[in-house]
Parts: sequence; C-alpha cells; structure tokens
Amino acid sequence: MTSKEFPSFEFVVPPPAAGRRLDLFLAESLAGQELTRSRLQALIRQGLVELCSPAAGAAGFPSTSPKAGTLLKVGDRVKVRVPPPAPVELVAEEVPFAILHEDEDILVLAKPPGVVVHPAGGHWQGTLVHGLLHHCRDLSGISGELRPGIVHRLDKDTSGCLVVAKNDRAHRELIRQFKSQAVAKKYWALLTGVMRGEQGRVDLPIGRHPVRRKKMAVRPEGGRAAATGWRVLERFPAGYTLVELNLETGRTHQIRVHMAALGHPVAGDPLYGKGGDRDRRFGINRQWLHALRLAFNHPRSGERLEFNAPLCPDLEAVLSSLRAATRPGGPHLTGQSR
Repeated sequence: MTSKEFPSFEFVVPPPAAGRRLDLFLAESLAGQELTRSRLQALIRQGLVELCSPAAGAAGFPSTSPKAGTLLKVGDRVKVRVPPPAPVELVAEEVPFAILHEDEDILVLAKPPGVVVHPAGGHWQGTLVHGLLHHCRDLSGISGELRPGIVHRLDKDTSGCLVVAKNDRAHRELIRQFKSQAVAKKYWALLTGVMRGEQGRVDLPIGRHPVRRKKMAVRPEGGRAAATGWRVLERFPAGYTLVELNLETGRTHQIRVHMAALGHPVAGDPLYGKGGDRDRRFGINRQWLHALRLAFNHPRSGERLEFNAPLCPDLEAVLSSLRAATRPGGPHLTGQSR
C-alpha cells in the first residue's frame, strides 16, 4: 500500500483553534483514532501531514510540509494520512475472566481490573484480546488485527460487563446498537466527597485535554456530546458517596471526567482525582468504578438481553471498610443499593 492509499482525514481549522500547534490540533481532532502525540509528530516528520492555507484557493493539496510546532490560522486545511499499524503477531495467552454468557454470536464476560482490553502502546502482551484468542479463535476481524471481536472497551482498572462479537454480522449489529444508544450501560462508582441531592444528569461535551494527551476534559468548544445520569445509593460520613450511573453516550473516560467536573472524582482515580492516604486507609487501590449491568438486543434473534457482573472482592472490601467506619446508626441510605 502506498502513502497515497492510506486512510486520510481532513480538517478545516475553526476560530477557537487559531494559534494552536499543529500536533496538538491533530491530537484533539483525531482523539477517537487513538493516535498518540508522538505518533502524530512522526507522521508529520514522514511527510504524511499537509497544510493548505486559505490563500491557496482552489489549488488545494498538496501544499507545504509543516512542522509539529507550526501555528495554525483560521481556515487552514489540514490533511493527514495514517498508515496501518505495523503487523503485530497476536499470540493466544491465558488471561483470566469470568464468562457470563456465550453462544455462537457473542461472548459476554466480566472483565477483571488491571487488564487492558486490546494491544496498544506499552501493552503488547496479557491483554483481554490475548485471552479471548486463547478461549475463542474465531473472533470477528472488523476492528482490525489488534482488536478482534472488540465492540466497546473498559479502562484498564475498571471492572465489569463487556460484550465481544464472535462473527462479523454480530459485530456490525452491536456497533450499530452502541452508536444508536440502544445499549443500556449501568455503572457503580464510589465518589470522593459527600454529594448533595439525590439524582441528576451531567450534560457536558468531552474532548482531548489541550495539554495532557492522556487526559480527556470538558470541552465546550470542539468537544463531543456526552451525558451521564447519576443517582445516590449510599453516603458515607468518612467522605465518600456510592452512586449508580447510566451512560447515555460512551466517550473515553466519560464517567471519570463528568464526576470530576461535579467536584466528586471517582475514588482512587490517579488521573482525575487526588487519592492519597485517605483512599489507602479504606483499601482503595484502584479507581472504584464497575460496569455493573449491560443490556442490548441479541444481534441474531433480536431478544433483549441483560447481564450483571458482581462487584469484585476488592470493591466489596472497600464498602465494608467504609460501613465499619460509619458512626452508630449506619450510613445514610437513599434508594436501593443492594
């Protein structure tokens, strides 16, 4: 495949992005493509990124070969060609996960914490995909050689329900359901601080953080629509709140960003929270976030299915520690938490 045949993306620089570095603009614009800033800088060096100023008129591309630090102007057009990742041989490995359901089309599992879903920079072994290949060798290949069967993801330290497609037909149908918001996703999260109110909804757009590449952020300009419903389940005087969350969309780090925006980041979150000695006192050694329930229509029969992943022992232990530390009379309960 020649560079001219690579998949390409084109963008027109809007007024809010005027004066921004080219590499930062591309990192934000291509946030959903999982291209690191260093990878984008390499593409720029390789001449796979072109910049066309409004002055070029109808001449269009090709134009100058910019540098990563080139500052953009309103109306500039940026074109980037992205070659496929270098071939990586996926070798089946035994990776532990609990199977909640399996048939000829899908596999629903409970992902344990500490497991990355698919290979990416710094994680080329021991991912969930390696374990899936060990368990089931005929996964759908629509998502590419590094992500066979993968329809959606959970962060490395988030546990809970995940559905995998075993053939291309199931893959296409599940992707359609996720995009049309036909999939119901319910999470439990332990938040820092004692929240006021019983329930609410966060409707704030999310985009790549303007400076820190590994973070997402609320971005009123240029962010993608994101909405999260929340309901308090239990409050702990020690300074935590257990909530139930319903995701209306599925943006990267959505719950973590939205809860931090409310001033109540997920307990144990090293990226959006503070953590520290108080978290460790109650045994919080990872972000307390669990994909509790997943509901969707079976890709073949159309039957509505619902699956629940029980809380992991470490999350249960945290709740037990908080309840034990609660003043006499027990925690303030609202709603049904069990």
